[in-house]
Amino acid sequence: MPELNPNLDLVGSGFAAFLAPPGPEVIRFTVGQPDFDTPRPVVDEAKAALDRGETAYTRPQGSEALCGAVTEHLSKFNIQTKPSDVVITPGCKQALLYGMMAVLAPGDEVLLLSPAWPSYDGMVRLTGATPIHVPVKRENYHPNMEALEAHVSPQTKAIIINSPNNPTGAVYTREETKALVEFAVRHDLWILDDMIYSTLVWTDEGYTSPCEFEGGAERTITIGGWSKGWAMTGWRLGWITGSTEVMDGVKKINVSAATHVATFLMPAATVALGLDQEVRVMEDAFRERRGVAHEAFSSLPGVVVPEPEGAFYILADITGTGMTDLEFATEALEKARVQVIPGSLMKGGEGLIRISYATSIEIIHEGVQRLRQWLESR
Repeated sequence: MPELNPNLDLVGSGFAAFLAPPGPEVIRFTVGQPDFDTPRPVVDEAKAALDRGETAYTRPQGSEALCGAVTEHLSKFNIQTKPSDVVITPGCKQALLYGMMAVLAPGDEVLLLSPAWPSYDGMVRLTGATPIHVPVKRENYHPNMEALEAHVSPQTKAIIINSPNNPTGAVYTREETKALVEFAVRHDLWILDDMIYSTLVWTDEGYTSPCEFEGGAERTITIGGWSKGWAMTGWRLGWITGSTEVMDGVKKINVSAATHVATFLMPAATVALGLDQEVRVMEDAFRERRGVAHEAFSSLPGVVVPEPEGAFYILADITGTGMTDLEFATEALEKARVQVIPGSLMKGGEGLIRISYATSIEIIHEGVQRLRQWLESR
């Protein structure tokens, strides 16, 4: 038999083992998915597009209206691009993979701010490049510039930025983002900026694009999508934009890989980007939950919780409980009927657990109470 692609042996399964739905009696703090329905105007527009018969092949990079709406949306974050340099993809993950395929070659190295979302590692390996995990500052999960300088090499080709961050909940400051751009310019690196959580920020400065700083725009590939901010995870819609040179390559990849996203979803995605009130309701709810979750989890014995700054994640240090993160997660499920994700599933995440507070305040309180009773009875 012919051999499989050897890179597959290097790709892990990420959080999969701890994302499997448990019994209904278990409280899940694992899934990074808004617990809101997709806004009704978006759903109605998708139905209307089906009724109009918009089910045939269309413009591969996405409709002109949708690419224009993405361009307008990005301008709110001081990201200047053209509709012709936007490609709509089957989810943000696909956009990330397209970006990597466009700029990476076997033997290249990619810097990841660690602990990082596990899919980054797998995607980089699929291209034949090598992920280099660079530890962030443990106290707040912000970039450690000295560590980055220590890990860069002649083979380094790119750095991936994700702020607001999954799994840490950190939001990088303007000065930190500027320093990351200066670092990329100094070492002539591509920047892949995953802005999927850009609408869910709890700091005063908010999300900052690398494109805002000198040297940033021409080397930044901006990636985002509808899943988190619009409660559209199952719609599988993302976007990618960058320089014309990069996007010409991405368009080739997209045509070969997917042709285009579902035609009848494009008008709905356009409507979504024009919503305000519906999106703000979700943002306000997550902001409130963030405060409740931070206070509640911080009260648990042996648990240290840096203040979450964005997205809907907490990365808590549980070393004070005397357990490893795997022991904590396993026992929490078995004895407290609470599901969390052990940090050691990510390089640099040992001794940490990831908690998603994309659930109701009532469930947050109930889950923490269960954990408290379990921890105090050990």
